[in-house]
This record gives sequence, structure tokens and C-alpha cells, in this order.
Amino acid sequence: MALKGVDLDLYPGEIHVLVGANGAGKSTLVKILAGVYQPDSGEILLDGNPVVMRNPEVALASGVSVVYQNFNLIAKMDVGQNIFLNREPLKGKILRRIDWRTLYSETEKILRRLRVAIDPRAKIGDLSVAEHQMVEIAKALSIQSRILVLDEPTSALSAQEIRELFGRLQTLKKEGVAILYISHRLEEIREIGDRFSVLRDGENAGTGHLREVDLREIIRLMVGREIENIFPWEPRPLGEEMLVVENLSSPGLFSGIHFAVRKGEILGIAGLVGAKRTELAHAIFGALPVDSGRILIQGNPITVKSPKEAINVGIGLLPEDKEQHGLFPMMSVAQNISSAGLRLLKRKMGGLDLKREREIARQFVDSLHIRTPSVEVAIRSLSGGNQQKVMLAKALFARSQVVIFDEPTKGIDVGAKQDVYRLMIDLARGGKSIIMISSEIPEILGMSDRILVMKRGRISAELSREEANEKRILEAAL
Repeated sequence: MALKGVDLDLYPGEIHVLVGANGAGKSTLVKILAGVYQPDSGEILLDGNPVVMRNPEVALASGVSVVYQNFNLIAKMDVGQNIFLNREPLKGKILRRIDWRTLYSETEKILRRLRVAIDPRAKIGDLSVAEHQMVEIAKALSIQSRILVLDEPTSALSAQEIRELFGRLQTLKKEGVAILYISHRLEEIREIGDRFSVLRDGENAGTGHLREVDLREIIRLMVGREIENIFPWEPRPLGEEMLVVENLSSPGLFSGIHFAVRKGEILGIAGLVGAKRTELAHAIFGALPVDSGRILIQGNPITVKSPKEAINVGIGLLPEDKEQHGLFPMMSVAQNISSAGLRLLKRKMGGLDLKREREIARQFVDSLHIRTPSVEVAIRSLSGGNQQKVMLAKALFARSQVVIFDEPTKGIDVGAKQDVYRLMIDLARGGKSIIMISSEIPEILGMSDRILVMKRGRISAELSREEANEKRILEAAL
């Protein structure tokens, strides 16, 4: 049961924060409000009157807009075209045609209301992630939304972009818009929210005013237990150098990158959005070309021109964007786990040993505590934290000795985060070399044995665990 007797109320001019573990029912609740799903019982009241959100069109007509974590924008169209898609203003009595002047002038008015300096004629594909976020909000305002639902709106934004977003949400709040704000970043919810509601296992675990409760209590409501120390780091003996990157450069992305990571070490890479950390990870994994430098595994130079070659020499990547680069959403859990190591399932007479594939998948489900009804369900039905564990299982099945985690806890709850951290420590304790890219400074400080800071495609600082702090990381990143 995804939801059971959930009550939630929203007021005009309020930012109500909705939190809960992955699988708690937040997405189901949002999709009911948006008319995507239909509830089996209960009712929705708008201004005290019952309404039935039969479909998304009815929800939009009722003034409910949802900005999902994965944006619904068309890259090759411009800002105005995206905002008024399928609702373009028309002119002409007989031959109806799009009124482009009105479309762009109305777009400009909405963007001005949000205090956003974006050209209405700019192509979506040329804009930043933060600008995509504002276009989605502008699209919601263009239909005169009274209720705005934001799903993980800051997951891909820099600190400055988050401050700008919060300022614009305060403007909407003053205008009387009711905002339902979903986030796993607990450190930001007190800054932006008025009240909170917690879902746990599909039920209300608690509602209250954020000024009257501390984060420890919200975490307890989310996971049903106290979490004393979220980062399970421990000192470990480090072995020889496993991976060495020497003077690696890629045109227009990064240059002169030099570092090493030892067996059993967790090397954190910090930096602002746009520092080219993900691009560096993709280059090491063979997904982006390099024009100079070299990579060594256990002292031996290797040539990595494709992800397949990287996997074959023992490099695994858990990418930031699971849907685009990490998983096959329509395929099963077992198929996703085996996808990077099909060579290990080949039969002598041809074909794949599918029975062994399922057996191995079940072993990983047990050892990594992946919550799934079976290994044969589609991966898209799992929560974000469990999808992250499946990607880790895929890398381990392919026998990766160097595992690159790119934003490993993006979009997952505090309980799932702790699970991922424990798995990283277990891997390091077993002699794996870990590279962890993260925009979360507490995560970098809490989990890393050593820290590199990147700035505009170059390494600007290297810090030991003992000398690293938030101030030094930010100074090197800015």
C-alpha cells in the first residue's frame, strides 16, 4: 500500500515541506494531486469544496502545478515555446495562427515576476540547470497556479543558485501561492519552510511548525529510529596506489589533472557546479575523449577509449544521472545488475546463463539489502536509494577495483544515505579504491580520507582529512 489515510493541508502564502524516506509515498501523493493517479479512498478539498483530479488537465485547471525533479522541457525549443506549449495564444478569426508577439511578451512578464533575466527566445538546450528550474516554475505560473509542488528543486543547484531560488519562492509566497516543497536536504528545509509533514511507510508520521522542532526529531520521524552518526567513517590501513591519473586533459573541459588513489582509500572530490568533476569521471571511465595524459592501474599504463574498456580493466562508475547513464529503466533488477558483466554469464555453447544471472542478483539483493519484491521486477519501480544500490551491485559484479561514485546520495533520504555510506566503507575496508564526487560539503568531510577540490577544470587544492574544513574547501572552490 503506497498511501494509507494520509492527511495534508496547505494554506495560501505558505511553504509546506514534505519529507520522508524513499518509498514513503511522497511521489504517489504528488501524482494524486496532479491527477496522474486516482486514490482508492479519501477526498481532496479546494477552498472547502470537494474536487476530483481525474487527469492532469483537471489538476492544471484547478490551479495545481508540479515541477518534477526530472524536468519536462524540450531542448530544441525556446523558453516561450516551452512555457506555452499546447496553450499558445492564437490570433485570426478564420485562419487561426500563433500570436508570437503575445507569447513572448507574456513570457517576459512571467520571468520579470520571478526576477529572472532569461531571454524568452533562448533555446532551452543553451540554458543551465538552474535556468531550467526557473522555466519550469514560470510554466507553472503561466497557468495561474494557486498550488505549486516542487520535487527536489535544489538537487542540481549550486549554493548561489539555491539562494536565488529561495528568494523567488519568497516572492511567490507573498503573492499567496501555496507551495508544497519536497526535499531530502534536511539542512535547507528550516531556511525555506514554514510547516512540515513527514510520511513514513505511506502514513503520516507527524506534522508541525519547523521553528518548533529540531532536525534530529524530523529524522527520527522519517526513519523510525535515532541516527546518532550518519557518517560511519573509520581509520583504515591504506595499500599501494591502485589508480594514477597523470596530466589528464580534455579540450574545453579540464586540463593538467594529476592524482592517485590507493587501495582502501576514499578520495573525495569537491567543487561547485560547473567545476567539471563529472566530466573528469566520465573521461576516466572512457565516456569522454582526452587529448593528453595517461591513466595507470597498479603501475601499468592503460588505454581507455570506451566504458567497455574501463570495465574490463576494473573501473566502475555510478553516475550522477541514473536514468540517463546508469540504469535501463524498463529492464529488471537482475538484468541491470548483470549488464556490465555479461561476459561472465556466457555459456560455452553460446547464449547467457540466465539462471545464474538471477542467482547472482539475489545474492547482491541480500548482501546490499536492496528492497525489491523480486529480482525480476523493472528497476524503475524501485526507490532512488535502492536503484543506487543496484548500480553498485552492477559495478561489483563486473569486478571493479576502482569505483567512482558521482553524487552518490543525490535525491535519496537520510536512512538510504547511511546505507550507501556503510557500503562505501565496506568496499574500502575490502581493499577497493573509492572516488567520491559530491557537492555536499558535510558528506565530503564526513566520508573522505583525502580531498581534492576542483575549480574550472583544474585541481585547486589537495587536503588531508585532518586539515580539511568547510572554509578551506569553499576558498579553493570559489
